[in-house]
Amino acid sequence: MIIDVHGHYTTAPAALGAWRDRQIAGLADPAQAPRASELVISDDDIRESIETNQLKLMRQRGSDLTVFSPRASFMAHHIGDFQTSATWAAICNELCFRVAQLFPEHFIPAAMLPQSPGVDPATCIPELVKCVEQYGAVGINLNPDPSGGHWNSPPLTDRHWYPIYEKMVEYDIPAMVHVSTSCNACFHTTGAHYINADTTAVMQLIQGDLFTDFPTLRFVIPHGGGAAPYHWGRYRGLAQEMKKPLLKDHLLKNVFFDTCVYHQPGIDLLTRVMPVENVLFASEMIGAVRGIDPETGFHYDDTRRYIEASTLTPEQKHLVYEGNARRVFPRLDAALRAKGL
Repeated sequence: MIIDVHGHYTTAPAALGAWRDRQIAGLADPAQAPRASELVISDDDIRESIETNQLKLMRQRGSDLTVFSPRASFMAHHIGDFQTSATWAAICNELCFRVAQLFPEHFIPAAMLPQSPGVDPATCIPELVKCVEQYGAVGINLNPDPSGGHWNSPPLTDRHWYPIYEKMVEYDIPAMVHVSTSCNACFHTTGAHYINADTTAVMQLIQGDLFTDFPTLRFVIPHGGGAAPYHWGRYRGLAQEMKKPLLKDHLLKNVFFDTCVYHQPGIDLLTRVMPVENVLFASEMIGAVRGIDPETGFHYDDTRRYIEASTLTPEQKHLVYEGNARRVFPRLDAALRAKGL
């Protein structure tokens, strides 16, 4: 089975974006603020948006199941206040749940959180609980920088984040560390801010001792781990200077990397530097890079081609495609086992 652990609802019906525009306009003019009930998206709308996009490409490329969460760049936690984010997160999470209900063989939900700059992360717990208990979410997306590129929040190792971690441990779910839109002109959203955040998260976790307090906590660092695999010697050396344990003990029992790396040399490097047990198949499809690579004639985000062309053994490919995902996402594994898979 080929499980893609990183998919976003980037093709949601246009009504969703139109509602969000009204919500944002309502921050300046409350008379324009829409009610959640004014957003009407039918099951047929959802079917069309999925069947002609994600599901079509999944079938073409040969993947079976996608862990599906709201569009990352749409989370935009820096907009409005906590109530703005809470309403928006609830709407987006419900839509991903509906996708999973309509296509249960191909999608399973993960949740965005209603984060807001300067607001206690404990306020996210009710939405997290609802998504796990009512929607069957198997993971969450955690934004380490709700400010949108200004990095005003404490590092991920700070007790500031512990309410979310405690709930993650209780439910035995991982978090994908995933920022949203950058509102800082210095950082392009997908080309800089995303990769910066992935790299920053790895370094924060090296500097701290978070997994001493939460030995079963699990993070997926997307986009291949940012710069971390490419500079793994630097991080090993820095950890050594900080008198930290070897990174295989300090980090790699709890931190995993996806394969959203869009060329063969990048995937080859990732799977050579990182233990195969720490690599999870993902494409972020349909996501940040949608074009065709003129050097290969194939879409950049057709990441299965890179795994197939790698030097991994069949047993190692099985871990990347399925085995690691079932271990890192126990609720996903349980849902598949309940179906006899």
